[in-house]
Amino acid sequence: MKIITEVWVKVEIGKLDNHEGVMVKALLDSGATGLFVDKKFMEKHGFKMQKLDRPVNVRNVNRTKNSRGMITHEIEVNIFFKGHVERVKMCMQSGEDGSDTGYAMVGSI
Repeated sequence: MKIITEVWVKVEIGKLDNHEGVMVKALLDSGATGLFVDKKFMEKHGFKMQKLDRPVNVRNVNRTKNSRGMITHEIEVNIFFKGHVERVKMCMQSGEDGSDTGYAMVGSI
């Protein structure tokens, strides 16, 4: 029997202002304590981001500083999956290491 270590699904992330959306691959139940989305991806697709008054430090499971940097922005969107829609806020990291995460969204939906 093969043990599943990751669950990826396609969901649509929709803008609140004009209801335009984009299909993304999302990692479910990653162990993250919130929803995270790639800042470069959201900028590319024209989503409106809200800058946080105070950035939030991000720590890995082993308590080390996360290389992607602090959470600097958040975004509120609709997530659509198989006829279900949910309005959520997602966090975006500064991307200090200059890397692209390779995913659009990760978290526990």
